[in-house]
Amino acid sequence: MVETFVGTWKMTSSENFDEYMKAIGVGFATRQVGNRTKPNLVVCVDDQGLICMKSQSTFKTTEIKFKLNESFEEITADDRKTTTVVTLENGKLVQKQTWDGKESRIEREVTDGKLVAKCIMGDVVAVRTYVKEA
Repeated sequence: MVETFVGTWKMTSSENFDEYMKAIGVGFATRQVGNRTKPNLVVCVDDQGLICMKSQSTFKTTEIKFKLNESFEEITADDRKTTTVVTLENGKLVQKQTWDGKESRIEREVTDGKLVAKCIMGDVVAVRTYVKEA
């Protein structure tokens, strides 16, 4: 099922991302850069069955490797240290990040050939859309 997500995805749009970054506690300067950055998302699965998600941009590249349903420590692009679990729920790749008593979710879904990532913190939802490059 994860195979649907495998490939290189180029961001085409980002809505409400500044509000999401504010909600998770990202400072002003980092938000300015985050709003201008249009990262590529590279998803792959290695020989051991580890899923790799890499966000690449001219500003910063972050990478996480994980197995579904197993928690791991993640250092996010804005330098938060989170305990993260990625699950597959109804065809969506759901990434739950917890830190300092807070929780955020990123739900990724492939629809009509586009990868749509919903970043959710409380009642704030940002939507980032990607199209497949490779």
